[in-house]
Amino acid sequence: MKNTMIVGNWKMHLDVQAASLLVRRLHKEIKPHRDIEVVLAPSLVALQPVSQEIDRRVFRLAAQNAYYQDEGAFTGEVSFTMLRELVHYVIVGHSERRIYFSESLETVRNKVQAAIRNDITPILCVGETKQERAAGETTRVIHDQVTTALANLTSEDIEKVVIAYEPVWAISTFEGEVAKPDDIQKMLLLIRSTIAELYGQAAAQAVRLLYGGSVNDHTAGAYLALPDCNGALVGGASLNYQQFAGIVDVAYRQAHEKEEVHHG
Repeated sequence: MKNTMIVGNWKMHLDVQAASLLVRRLHKEIKPHRDIEVVLAPSLVALQPVSQEIDRRVFRLAAQNAYYQDEGAFTGEVSFTMLRELVHYVIVGHSERRIYFSESLETVRNKVQAAIRNDITPILCVGETKQERAAGETTRVIHDQVTTALANLTSEDIEKVVIAYEPVWAISTFEGEVAKPDDIQKMLLLIRSTIAELYGQAAAQAVRLLYGGSVNDHTAGAYLALPDCNGALVGGASLNYQQFAGIVDVAYRQAHEKEEVHHG
């Protein structure tokens, strides 16, 4: 059984003080659960102070982005190498990076490689836009995003990757519509079968798949119950300590139900 993973992506919100306050509130609400991995992704400025504040038995840390060169004359960038001491995870290829910062398939591939090279687990985000979906291109888009991102990895590397399916049309930032769980399950299966084509069935089963796109404490249960869903990438709701704790609670209850079925 894979641990359920709940990731809170704070995006460009909360200064150091506000981040610290949120961490303190989350500590009061969220207890360590053996089956649930809770990951916080504060802004780069807040990463260091938050890393000193969190109880590592309860929370792990992710960076929201990094640059794929290990060092060099790249003003304003932060490398995966610099983040090694601080984080377990880095979010790679988020739709906002692809859309606003023109990150190409090749850039995302280089970042996935840099993460693995530096012993950091990439949380690779893939997903189609509303236009691509309307044009019936979803399968091709997801297939391309997954295959290029993973192109230079071995099957051992692949098991260290987490993939988040985040349809752009379902993200609240883009006034998204709520995605139906059945549609999500189909896409998670597509991602697994794409990995299986490249690296075989065992590797495909080992990869944790998350769903992201307007996940909150009311919708999380239906997504986490899906057979191929191993967790959630949470945006807006992760800034609200009660909502985020609610999502972790749902994940904890469902993990136990799944375990009982498994052992039953």
